[in-house]
Amino acid sequence: MSAYVIFVRKTTHDKQEMQTYAKLAGEARGDHPITPLAFYGDITTLEGDDAEGAVILSFPDIEAAKAWYYSDAYQEAKKHRNLGADYQVLLIQGV
Repeated sequence: MSAYVIFVRKTTHDKQEMQTYAKLAGEARGDHPITPLAFYGDITTLEGDDAEGAVILSFPDIEAAKAWYYSDAYQEAKKHRNLGADYQVLLIQGV
């Protein structure tokens, strides 16, 4: 069953760290089966707090999503994301 990782960027603090994150996160993709569904497009807030940006990534299943997220390469990238901005990250199983 498909799974989705959703990133919601709330506030950017350091653009240089975010540039480093973008480079390392791209490299962390490796051969993981990731399909981007939304990538920092225009956002209209219908409810709740505004967001600066959002990304939705699709995976074949929860295990594949976790394998990518917990990979050494992505965890290294994540350090820079955490220094660069405030995010909420969700993992949700599809139907």
